[in-house]
Amino acid sequence: MSRLQTYYKETVVPQLLEKFSFSNVMEVPRITKITLNMGVGEAVADKKIMDRAVGDMTAIAGQKPIVNLARKSVASFKIRDGWPVGCKVTLRRERMYEFLDRLVNVAIPRIRDFRGLNRKSFDGRGNFSMGVKEQIMFPEIDYDQIDVIRGLDITITTNAKNDEEALALLQAFNFPFREK
Repeated sequence: MSRLQTYYKETVVPQLLEKFSFSNVMEVPRITKITLNMGVGEAVADKKIMDRAVGDMTAIAGQKPIVNLARKSVASFKIRDGWPVGCKVTLRRERMYEFLDRLVNVAIPRIRDFRGLNRKSFDGRGNFSMGVKEQIMFPEIDYDQIDVIRGLDITITTNAKNDEEALALLQAFNFPFREK
């Protein structure tokens, strides 16, 4: 069991039980999955770009991503149906907690000009999304080996009923949110 998973069971669950006065431990919100998504539109010109993006995503997530293909042709973007345009990976259970630990304690503090995460990035159902402008904030990426700086989207899906519960859950995991 990962360090953050034991922290959740021993510290976060009792803290949220008391704060929201849940009657049952199973009512306490938890993180169900983390999805990483990287759009690589420039892979249309060169197929090696997609291989490098998949390599970066594999290093960041610890598991191989799937390559997303274009659903239909768009002439103005010079994209044909079935061409690779992005990659994504879904993390659950042990790998999810390991990634979350690295994200909060190592990667987010390495973001340049960081002033905190936006509290408005919740979707209304307890899910949090954030965008990262450069993949070099993760320590797994070797700065000398990258060809171009790419961004990625990180979506944290919870089973919280509303944004208030999800915010309390993520704050219990020491997410650095901006002050109001």
